[in-house]
Amino acid sequence: MNTTSNPKELTGTIVSDKMQKTVVVLVKRYVKHPKYHKYMKISKRYKAHNPELSVAIGDTVTIRECRPMSKDKHFILIANNA
Repeated sequence: MNTTSNPKELTGTIVSDKMQKTVVVLVKRYVKHPKYHKYMKISKRYKAHNPELSVAIGDTVTIRECRPMSKDKHFILIANNA
């Protein structure tokens, strides 16, 4: 069984739900620059598996890392925080 021992859990906002059983989640976070010690805003888009089709654009959700389901999709939707 291919499960990760400590899967990542990320919280973000849905920016696209146009694909079948897949949503695109925008995750924003702050990262400290190693040299200048200034905090920067970093945003990244993750594709997540959504089998129930239960969310819409603008919802805040939590996603968890899982096995690769396709070339780009390796997260699954676990909670709707809205």
